[in-house]
Amino acid sequence: MDLISEFIARYRKEYDFYEQACRIVAQILDSNLQSAGIRAIVTSRAKNPTRLEAKVRQREAKSEYKSVEDIYDDIVDLAGVRVALYFPGEREEVGKIIRTLFLLVADPKEFPTTAQPSDKKRFSGYWATHYRVRISDGSLNESQKRYTEARVEVQVASVLMHAWSEVEHDLVYKPLQGILSDEEYAILDELNGLVLSGEIALERLQRAGELRASTHGREYTNHYDLAASLLELTRDNLSGANLNEAAIGRVDMLYHLLKATNLNTPDRLAQFVKVLHSDFEKRPLSEQIIDQILAEDSARYATFERIRLLDAPMISLTSDTSRTSQNQAIGEFMALWIEYEKLIRLLAANAGVDALGMPSMRLLTQVEGIPQEALASADRLRRFRNQLVHGLEVPDSETIGAATAELNSLLHVLALDLVPPGPRRTGGKRTAAKKVHSLE
Repeated sequence: MDLISEFIARYRKEYDFYEQACRIVAQILDSNLQSAGIRAIVTSRAKNPTRLEAKVRQREAKSEYKSVEDIYDDIVDLAGVRVALYFPGEREEVGKIIRTLFLLVADPKEFPTTAQPSDKKRFSGYWATHYRVRISDGSLNESQKRYTEARVEVQVASVLMHAWSEVEHDLVYKPLQGILSDEEYAILDELNGLVLSGEIALERLQRAGELRASTHGREYTNHYDLAASLLELTRDNLSGANLNEAAIGRVDMLYHLLKATNLNTPDRLAQFVKVLHSDFEKRPLSEQIIDQILAEDSARYATFERIRLLDAPMISLTSDTSRTSQNQAIGEFMALWIEYEKLIRLLAANAGVDALGMPSMRLLTQVEGIPQEALASADRLRRFRNQLVHGLEVPDSETIGAATAELNSLLHVLALDLVPPGPRRTGGKRTAAKKVHSLE
């Protein structure tokens, strides 16, 4: 048995492993793209053994394989996922999601490359981004941990580009009927030009949809409309650099919250986006806006928690007993957090600092007199709160209880040492301290 036959025999035994690995990646990606309001068709496949053997034998002359492992290292798409986007302009947004969900094992590969085409072309060819990833441990249960070892190639392009590349690839790189004629190459090039024109039309269609979704005086009918409007509004209100740094996030959760609080219009959404412009953090846009909505009225925390419970399959809770203790611990932490937000706004007002939206680290650093230890604790607790409100995995009750105790201590430091007596006495030092004691 030669080296390639040995490789194929081993791959046939491992075929189910690669098939399941790419299926898991596709399921995770499809779910998150839907939540982000990105329209796409996500498919997966493990490499067909017969076609794989033909490919390896074709590459053998250039690659000079010395072992089976050399072949495994050379073939990067044994497990593959294809993301066919309705709108090619969302390739960058999908890239942000992929980087968040998976571990990149190599730099993304952008097409078209600078390589010289093998035939004369008038058009630029294949436009896509390919990612090589592994699944992170946190995305899998114990019985699935072995799939973290698989490399999966994720190909992201428009539906039109994927269709054209499939035709070109089978005809040019896997010619079952012989070498193509010049006329056939010219027709493929012509089709490529039509596809590129189609992508321009799709980009214009996306832009028109964003403008329609952001029309004043209307309500969002679904989270896809909201996603389009959010991109339009952030593009108008945030600088390009800031917009590029933040993914759009769970737009479906934002949509349900906007609808439940009667804020489901472009006019109301625009108000929250403007606040982000003055206090931008590198977190998903949806999370930041959700935080602004919750900070505007603390009673909305209960509404948002009900929305999260409806999304229970996406949230990791261990048992009914754990659920009860976790819910109680979450309630205690969030009740104290609401008092913390009120106190920070009071500190900011006393310092003459504008305190719109949820208190951030940038706001705290503008308030003089806060000890460095308190600032470090505030930053730690802010991250914990974000995980508690937006994360898919809920910490156990002991962890939440420890964070609650730390938040209680931070409130004492801020309330007792920093809020001066005077005209604001009823909402200041003594009132805040009293509220802290009442929650212990």
